[in-house]
Amino acid sequence: MLLNNKTLVDELLISRKKTLSEEVLLQEVYSILKQNEIERNQILDTLKSESSTKCNDFNFDLLETDKIFHENQIKNVCIDYRLRFLDSALFKNEIPEEAISKITALEKLHNTKLDGFKIVAPSKAFELKNYDDPLLFVPIGNNYYYLIHKWGNDLSWYRKLMVLPIRNIALFVVFCLMISLIGTYFTPTNNLSKSVTLAPVIIFLFMFKSMVGTVGYYFFMMGKNFNDVIWNRPFKEN
Repeated sequence: MLLNNKTLVDELLISRKKTLSEEVLLQEVYSILKQNEIERNQILDTLKSESSTKCNDFNFDLLETDKIFHENQIKNVCIDYRLRFLDSALFKNEIPEEAISKITALEKLHNTKLDGFKIVAPSKAFELKNYDDPLLFVPIGNNYYYLIHKWGNDLSWYRKLMVLPIRNIALFVVFCLMISLIGTYFTPTNNLSKSVTLAPVIIFLFMFKSMVGTVGYYFFMMGKNFNDVIWNRPFKEN
């Protein structure tokens, strides 16, 4: 009788049958999947719950140094790009499965349960009290945070430039001064200068006052504020 060649898969199946039945195997797989689902739901509940945790029990020898950031470094980026650094409980978009998996792996690696999650994202990604480039952090103590996951699209190259005038009040004033100077330069003053002394200066001051008044009124009436004020505030009106 000729012997049939067997694949490695065939050998594995034969070996499995010798150790446990298919019913027992399915039950074990089901138990594992069920436990994974329980752990996943627990993590989601933690992400959506408010927390005052400022530190997690990490094994620092196992942390990746390129994922550790001080709060001041996070603050600077938030101010530059007009982002918020808020509790994950306020995040209204869906947390990706990859982030959940990374949290699970991190908890098992460090034999701990993580809490106090925070997310860096634009204001529109949060349910602020009365989806561009989210970053998920967890506190490791002493105002340091550990980056767990990044998802979404990269920030537009021009975003930092677009929000530069509202980074803080000093840059807002500089912006208004520059626009007023440009406006004054392109305003014809030859005839006016003959009858009005210092006409360009008067026009500049008028433009500057109008710019500050108009833009400032619209800015604050819309409930907006400067980047260095709102970066970690959970309120819509500031």
